Amino acid sequence: MDTITIRRPDDWHVHLRDGAVLKEVVPYTAQMFARAIVMPNLVPPVTTAAMASAYRERIRAAIPAGVRFAPLMTCYLSDDTGATDLVHGHRDGVFTAAKLYPAHATTNSHFGVTSVEKIYPVLEAMAEARIPLLIHGELTHQHVDIFDREKGFIDEVLLPLLARIPGLRIVLEHITTKEGADVVRAHADRMGATITPQHLLYNRNALFQGGLRPHMYCLPVLKRETHQLALREAATSGEKMFFLGTDSAPHLRHLKEAACGCAGVFSAPVAIQAYLRVFAEENALDRFEAFASLNGPAFYGLPVNEERVTYRKREPFSPTPVRIGNEGEIVSLFDGENVEWVAV
Repeated sequence: MDTITIRRPDDWHVHLRDGAVLKEVVPYTAQMFARAIVMPNLVPPVTTAAMASAYRERIRAAIPAGVRFAPLMTCYLSDDTGATDLVHGHRDGVFTAAKLYPAHATTNSHFGVTSVEKIYPVLEAMAEARIPLLIHGELTHQHVDIFDREKGFIDEVLLPLLARIPGLRIVLEHITTKEGADVVRAHADRMGATITPQHLLYNRNALFQGGLRPHMYCLPVLKRETHQLALREAATSGEKMFFLGTDSAPHLRHLKEAACGCAGVFSAPVAIQAYLRVFAEENALDRFEAFASLNGPAFYGLPVNEERVTYRKREPFSPTPVRIGNEGEIVSLFDGENVEWVAV
């Protein structure tokens, strides 16, 4: 297939940052997706409905004229989160979901939850109000190997949580392992999972190919090929539990190419192209619309987008870095590589 037409897709996990970076990166997501779940790990984090409303207005101000795009806001959970503002914010259409970052799991997560037990009352209120819980599913204990953190979280935190609060709907974000795909399948009545382009395209060898590759470093980190293959099978299966979430995470080049570089892959400019490459390689383009445009809205109880978008193969081209004023530039996924698809 050289062309494919689908309903306009949504991104169910994206980082848009703030300030000058936000102004430059929002157009890439807004022009490609109809809606996006926006992560709240700013400094300070988005912990109240008032902060989320203000952040949403800053995002809206960066959307190009004539482009229809809806940012869907999330509440950053901490040990001190109270249920009242969160539930009222959801009722008033400010919050679509709440995000659980284990403390110190990833970028700007030091304000996160130190123990899930501390927020059980909030999670019980979320279950009653039908507010989805989005989880960065990794243990952060120093003794846990970084490649085992997702599996450890599933065993030690997620499964007990599922048993304790049976009404809670959960998205296990950016799954990276076979165990992640398996646990979502086993709880398909109440769980979903987002899958990133980088975890479908690459395994951990990409981190060290020809030298240390800082722009391939993200959290959760890339895993073994066996896990990559399991994710490709899940994403291209058409199963309702799996949907598109880029986890596009912009960082300036000098902050990535540093002695202690930031975690995150910036994929927004080429996200759809990256996914289409995977689905084409798996002979599954007929199931791409389910992953990109149907499964996410079904989980969140939102209408599917009526607008159709057509993508076609074209002469390969390489994306250029995104300039952020005088601050520097952000390197995109596929930098120095070729992209084969374009929207028409």
